[in-house]
Parts: sequence; C-alpha cells; structure tokens
Amino acid sequence: MPLSRGACRAVLVMAGAMSGAEAAEPSFSLLVQAGGYDRRETPIRALVPLADVRATRAEVILPDGTRLPGQLTAPGLGAVGGESGRRELHVVLPALKAGSSLPLTVRVLAEGAVTGSGFAWAGQPGQSDELTHAGHPVLRYQYQAYDPKKRGDTTKVFHHLFDPIGGHLLTKGPGGQFPHHRGIFFGFMKVSYGSRQVDIWHCKDDTHQAHGAIELAEAGTVLGRQRLLIHWNAKVGETFADEQRELTAIHFPGGTLVEFTSRLSTKVGDLILDGDPQHAGFHFRAANDVATDTKAQTVFTRPDGAGKPGETRNWPHQSAVNLPWVAMTFVSGGKTWTVAYLDHPDNPKEARYSEREYGRFGSYFKHTVTAAQPLAIRYRLWVQAGTMTVAEIAAKSRDFVTPPVVTMVTP
Repeated sequence: MPLSRGACRAVLVMAGAMSGAEAAEPSFSLLVQAGGYDRRETPIRALVPLADVRATRAEVILPDGTRLPGQLTAPGLGAVGGESGRRELHVVLPALKAGSSLPLTVRVLAEGAVTGSGFAWAGQPGQSDELTHAGHPVLRYQYQAYDPKKRGDTTKVFHHLFDPIGGHLLTKGPGGQFPHHRGIFFGFMKVSYGSRQVDIWHCKDDTHQAHGAIELAEAGTVLGRQRLLIHWNAKVGETFADEQRELTAIHFPGGTLVEFTSRLSTKVGDLILDGDPQHAGFHFRAANDVATDTKAQTVFTRPDGAGKPGETRNWPHQSAVNLPWVAMTFVSGGKTWTVAYLDHPDNPKEARYSEREYGRFGSYFKHTVTAAQPLAIRYRLWVQAGTMTVAEIAAKSRDFVTPPVVTMVTP
C-alpha cells in the first residue's frame, strides 16, 4: 500500500554490464532531478530489479568520477512497486542545485567488495536490539516481554535514540516523570471497537504493546533498518491490532535521520483511534534530565519562528494544527540538542500538535482503521547537536515531502 506520493517513484532497468574483471557486477544508469529546491546531503532511494535479490552493496558514480557508497535493501514498508524481485537502492547525494539534474552510474558490487565503517545490529534476545554506526550506538529497540508484575517496565515496546556524536542517550525509558512515556513511541489513549474502549497510551489494566517478531534487520554503509511485528493487546492473548513498525536510520556528518513507518491492521473489525494531543499519536520523549534539570531552557521552533524558552503551543490553538514540522531544542547531559519532527501530508489529518517543555512533543489524529484500509503513516526525526534555523528545518522537510525525482535511463 503506497505511503507517499514522492517515495520510491523510480523503477530502474538494467542497462548493461561492466567488462573485464567487473563482468559479474551489473550496472545501470539513472537520472536525479532536484526539482524546485537546492538539495544538500539528501537521501535518495529507488527500486531496482535485480536477479540477485540478496545483493546489498553498490557504488554510485557521479559524472566527475566521484564514487559514493550505495546500499541495496529489501523494499521498505509501503514502497511503491515493491513486489518480488526488486531491491531498494539508497545513496546520499552531497549537493544538487534547484532545477538541475544529475546522471548517475550504479554498479552492483560483489559481497565484501566495500570496506569501512558502517551500521551493525547486535542484541540481547528477549530484551533489546541495538543499531550502531562505526561502533557508536544509534538506536535501541526495547522489547522485554509483558509481565503483569512489572507493568511499569513492560507495557510498551519502543526505541531509544542516541546522540549523533556517539553515546549519550537522548530519550527516556521507564520511570522518571510521567513513567508511561518512552523514547520514540506510538499509541492512542482511546481505541474503540465493538462495545470496548482501551487505552494503549497509558496502558491501563492489562492493555499493552507486545513484541511479536523482528521481521527484518538490515545494516550497511548507508543505513540501518529494522521492521517489527508488534501486537496491540487489550489483555494477555487478546490482540485487537497488529502493527508493522519500521525504523530506518541514516548517519550524516552533522546528525542522524530516523524514518518511522507504520502499518496498523485491525483484528476486530472497525477500529476507532482517538485521544488528545498529549496522549495519542507519534511522539518523542527526551531524557528525564530535561524534566528534572533543564526544562526552562527548552525551545520549540515552528514554521513561524523560534519561541521563547519554556514556551509551548498546543491544540486546539490553530497555530498547533497541520504543521509540516516542529523542532525541539533541549539540554541533556550538559549539551544542547535539536530534534526536528517532520510530518508527511499523506498521514491522516487534521494533525493536532502537543509540546511540553519537559521534553515530549508530537501529534495525533482521529482515524478509523478498517479491514480493507489499514492505517499507513510515515514520519521523520532529525537529531543534531546545537540549534537549527527555520530554513534548515524546512529543507529537511522538503527532502521528505518532495524528494528529488529519480528516473531510469535506458541504454
């Protein structure tokens, strides 16, 4: 089911093969068009038909001979045209001027042909799975099994986010202020089906999110990706919805980009999702030291500019509805960080935003999930040290909402 008008639009064809020693390494050509915006450090993706659906390594060659690392993955959750026999090509383009186009040559490399620092997954089965880049932690999936005797620690599965420099945990786990908050998380306070209503935000009674499976874990030179099956349970053994949740992380010299994609399917007929901006939707919660020590220094930046320290806006105020993005600058571990929250226009609307100076922010929507139409959503988070300007955040949003157009070049 397509999630985005702009994502994965290109379908590429094989355009020949290299000669000599490289004869076994197929190659193809593509054209990237910037559109109406200047691009800098922009992630590009395109679907590629390959005979070897296990290929993971590629090299992208610019017209001037510059060689960039590429990565081939399974099609992402919701990729347009992601049927069997295709791989998803990923590369980060350094720069592209508005209105310009760039021809690229892509070589599919033999396994082991690329060396150097990259992403890797490692975990403690039944507890957590951690993504690292060049040995530094990036994301950690926390999925300890639900235990009614340890409800405060086990009612939600979620992801922790680390700083892009290497090592400081920027998100909150169990405990602390508002113990139901967890790092990068998704849920709704009011979920109705039939005659029942459950709260899978606070996870009252026995309501909880339970880990089902790690369906996919990929790591390479460009990105790390994880796709999960998560059961939304009214009580133990009673699943009312299944969620496929996919997180993709890309490391940049100046920060980390995390894409959050989810597909929620009902198991009980029509499923009505509701709540309020503080207790529903897709949210980020910063580490607990923001709440205890530095909340007066938290600043929210919106399309109309940066607010004052400690100032927040919340729905139903109209300035907190259907925003393309909001960024939160906060102090944790003695340093200043900014997390930009990027919405996508294909997500259900209206999007109602919530900001809290203690480090939680995000948005929610009211929506009905049916058997014929699962809920499909897509967001991005960008994290970096220091502050960001409106122009810098808007550029990240444009790369997400209106990415460069990639088309095939036939021989």
